[in-house]
Amino acid sequence: MRYEYRVIPAPSRGQKAKGLKTAEARFAHAVETVMNDLAGEGWEYLRADTLPSEERQGLTSSTTTFRTLLVFRRPEESDPSPFQPKLLDSAPEPEPQVAPPAAPPQPAPAPGAKPELPPLDVPKRPGDRPAG
Repeated sequence: MRYEYRVIPAPSRGQKAKGLKTAEARFAHAVETVMNDLAGEGWEYLRADTLPSEERQGLTSSTTTFRTLLVFRRPEESDPSPFQPKLLDSAPEPEPQVAPPAAPPQPAPAPGAKPELPPLDVPKRPGDRPAG
């Protein structure tokens, strides 16, 4: 998945709001407001970094100051991978197995009658005499 990033300077002062009395609470509110605003646009907070920044001071000298930055990210809009379903390899579906039809029920033999057996299929050998 590919991301795009947005880096903004962290608030340097607190933001007044009803019920906030301390400087820490006002500062936390300012950071919270920035984070919630960007989250509403689809940005996910990633981290805060403090980086050195070299700045000019006067005509010939420079000084290094440290800046605190807030880093946000979100999936690239041109990256369709999170939104495309993957096609699975399709195997042919097995054919349904059908049981052979059941034999019709046979009538019960009369009491005392001998059961009727099917004739035996015995192969004839050369030299056998016909029965009879």
